[in-house]
Amino acid sequence: MGTLVSQIFVTLDGVYQAPGGPEEDTRDGFEQGGWTVPYGDDDFGGFVTEVFSRPAAFLLGRHTYDIFASYWPKMTDPADPIAGPLNSLPKYVVSSTLADDPGWAGTTVLRGDLAKEVTSLKERTDGEIQIHGSGALVASLLDLGLVDTLHLLTFPVVLGAGRRLFQQGAVPTAFRHTAGRITSTGVTIQTYDRAGTPTYGSYALPEEA
Repeated sequence: MGTLVSQIFVTLDGVYQAPGGPEEDTRDGFEQGGWTVPYGDDDFGGFVTEVFSRPAAFLLGRHTYDIFASYWPKMTDPADPIAGPLNSLPKYVVSSTLADDPGWAGTTVLRGDLAKEVTSLKERTDGEIQIHGSGALVASLLDLGLVDTLHLLTFPVVLGAGRRLFQQGAVPTAFRHTAGRITSTGVTIQTYDRAGTPTYGSYALPEEA
């Protein structure tokens, strides 16, 4: 059975929208796209290359899929550590409006019940199913308890606007920290495995004290 692994970039205030460029995602009038670019370094690039060495398949939200499909098919070097896997491995995109044959080779459109579709995908895949970006999809899958591992890359910037990964009403979920590092530009890269529901306690002194 496959594992569902999310890699997502967020700001200190939890924004995931348009990390890669000014025109990447301007929904809701967002004008601060490209906020990850000043923090790119060898540490960051090395981590991304590591991640792309492991997938068996990719699962993407519609918006991220459109961004990837407009760029990566043009990168035709099969030895490229990112383009190679993206162009050659199976890709699944969650959408109710995308054509059944969207044009990027190896793409399957998932239209049905999200929980059933992704559970079935995990059952028939051996290895990592990676989600890149796709913040709204990641949030939904976290609420459904279907994300196994979360690579959360937090950038040292506050934007004050934009779509946020964790919002009011998110399903309470506990995680177990499994790895971490900090890049030379201050990006913190933390890996968490889902660990069920939170547990609670109190720092109040016992009554008998």
